[in-house]
Amino acid sequence: MELKERIDRDKVPQHIAIIMDGNGRWAKKQGKLRMFGHEKGVLPVRYTTEAAAEIGVKFITLYAFSQENWNRPKHEVNALMSLLVKTIDKEVDSFMKNDIRFQVIGNIKMLPQKAQNQLQNAIDRTRDNKRLTLVLALSYGSRWEILEACKNIANQVANNTISIDDINEDLFSSNLNTAHIPDPELLIRTSGELRISNFLLWQIAYSELYFTDVLWPDFRKEDLFLAILDYQNRERRFGKTSEQIQER
Repeated sequence: MELKERIDRDKVPQHIAIIMDGNGRWAKKQGKLRMFGHEKGVLPVRYTTEAAAEIGVKFITLYAFSQENWNRPKHEVNALMSLLVKTIDKEVDSFMKNDIRFQVIGNIKMLPQKAQNQLQNAIDRTRDNKRLTLVLALSYGSRWEILEACKNIANQVANNTISIDDINEDLFSSNLNTAHIPDPELLIRTSGELRISNFLLWQIAYSELYFTDVLWPDFRKEDLFLAILDYQNRERRFGKTSEQIQER
């Protein structure tokens, strides 16, 4: 039986977040420059999005460029920005054809204006699509996001829009970049690294974590299906005991 057929469609995670890691190391293994790896990392985005849509996943969030990535060599950052513009321009027709909605989280104002324009065009064109929402985390850092949420809430208190007693988890979540996106049930990281790297720290409080040694340019549909099968074999207790879960 193929991996896809083994997946229980009633227990598919609605939101999967992915830290796409390993492009540079993949390129080095090929004897190529790091940028070659980033270019080859575009195709797995398409494979992953298609596979997720096929089995009923509703949200995919991809960690594409962190705030810390701005510290990389300038020539690499410029090349990444150029690749981003080219890729979005190329993929937006595919998004429309496959009923995929495109969204972005992160400090987008830090991106070059051309990239901002291309992203906004893709967001506008796909806003009514419903099959799956693809979210790119660009110039994103979870600590930045949390601090921005704190500032927003502090301003609301200062302006008497809300009181301190109104502050709770729901209010805090509503001030995050992901306010209209459900928290991910599954977080995948490729390349064998075992860390979160400042990604969705608030949102993954109860996410299942899955680490694979596969480098991102080699990630295929079957790798996503393996992660989901592993997820479906876990018991998600949310602080309860196994007995309490089984009694439900």
